[in-house]
Amino acid sequence: MHSVLVIEDDKDINGLLCSIMVQSGFAVDSARDGLEGLQKALSGNYQIILMDLMLPLKTVEELLKELRAVKDTPVVIISAKSEVYSRIELFRIGADDYITKPFDIDEVTLRIQAVLRRTAAQNTSFLMFRDIKLDTDSKRVYVKDSEISCTATEYAILELLLKNPKTIFSKRRLYEGVSGNEYLSDDNTMNVHISNLRKKMAKYTSDEYIETVYGLGYRLIN
Repeated sequence: MHSVLVIEDDKDINGLLCSIMVQSGFAVDSARDGLEGLQKALSGNYQIILMDLMLPLKTVEELLKELRAVKDTPVVIISAKSEVYSRIELFRIGADDYITKPFDIDEVTLRIQAVLRRTAAQNTSFLMFRDIKLDTDSKRVYVKDSEISCTATEYAILELLLKNPKTIFSKRRLYEGVSGNEYLSDDNTMNVHISNLRKKMAKYTSDEYIETVYGLGYRLIN
């Protein structure tokens, strides 16, 4: 599930935007000013941020400058037609797209989905499967936006499975794919690694992601 941060100081508009996002299948968090919004944007793991142009406590320019120094989370700006920023200026200060008030509910959803598609196509450093996300650059693993600590072998197992989501891996094939070495004995090593991964993910979700196909091996649960 994609997560979105809504930063909007108007209580009614904030609530409306959050409701639109929930109805569209997003996990939603919100902030009512620029300072709170920046703190949440930096500490959270959001796929997209929906932000009003005029915010108290911190300007959009300041917020985007500090955010972009650390993260490249896509940002959609909401601006009133009467506000003086041009489309070019909004892009210049770091916006990925913009929506003008009063906005159409369908337009909000479609624009956010379009930005997510563009950034997904551009960002090849992530592998996604259901609520699992692997950052292949930093070698970090997230489950439902919470980072889990994995050993190098556990990470390699997940990366192999996510790159081949429909494939059943026998213990031999999994071992050789992860280690690069020949599988010489039918030991319990891969079973232990899979068990450890399941336990770590279970701390953050009751969902199951790795299926044991008896007599064959392991695969992801679609």
